[in-house]
Amino acid sequence: MTDPETREPVNVTAEEKRETPRTAAVLRVDYSTTDSFFSDFTTDINEGGMFIETDHPHASGTAVSLHFQLPGEDSIKIQGRVVWSREGESPEPPGMGIEFEDLTEDAKATINRLVRDLRTEGHR
Repeated sequence: MTDPETREPVNVTAEEKRETPRTAAVLRVDYSTTDSFFSDFTTDINEGGMFIETDHPHASGTAVSLHFQLPGEDSIKIQGRVVWSREGESPEPPGMGIEFEDLTEDAKATINRLVRDLRTEGHR
């Protein structure tokens, strides 16, 4: 991204790029790449993606197949792509931001319901 006046590059955080804010949630996520299977935890989720906390984040652009269970719901299997990653030297936990791809209407509705419920609980 560039500054419209100076045309100089501007650093934009993942939070600033996000269309909807993430909601805190700790859920186990099983995911796979083309040749490996992993199991870690998400620490936040929104309608467009999630953050998976892991000591071994994948490179930006890596396609992942995700499988996770939402509280009180059926499990969800969806596709996603790593859009950013953070190594362990940061003060923030290591991991990767995943953007969901090609969500079915059912998966989208289920995730939206979870996010809405979590946001409601957070404001009580």
